[in-house]
Amino acid sequence: MAVITLNGSPMHTIGSLPEIGSQAPDFILTKSDLSEVELKNYRGKVLVINIFPSLDTPTCATAMRRFNDIASQNSQAVVFCVSEDLPFAQKRFCSSQGLSNVITVSAFRHPEFGNDYGVMIIDGPLTGILSRAVIVIDEQGKVVYTEQVKELSNEPDYKLILSKLQNKASA
Repeated sequence: MAVITLNGSPMHTIGSLPEIGSQAPDFILTKSDLSEVELKNYRGKVLVINIFPSLDTPTCATAMRRFNDIASQNSQAVVFCVSEDLPFAQKRFCSSQGLSNVITVSAFRHPEFGNDYGVMIIDGPLTGILSRAVIVIDEQGKVVYTEQVKELSNEPDYKLILSKLQNKASA
């Protein structure tokens, strides 16, 4: 269980992020066209998973734009942006912002994602939605980077994420 905060008030997640070096838990998530996508469909690719509470917050919207930039500059990586927002809202947001390099996926049908990845918030005013976290998975499905953002109003550490992607590109 991770302790995170919202404007300094503590909340908890259901568990912890997957361990670095472990096999990433498989998942099924819903794309904006309502089709299902699974982790196993992306074996052989580096996958960046940007997990966040909702596109309706300024921090999440800013992070989506930053991850779109990261995806546009790292052709070897696929960037998933995961929230419990409905796929229609995700698609509308990306269209209105001109974001075409990330793949938005929703956990609204698949609560096991939040449980398996340890990111479901279990108490406080945001109970039942996902915390802000980033996970990088390598071509073999192994977790190579994780970040549980401690304060929900903060963005993840883009420099560390980019350095992990640059290390993967030069490997």
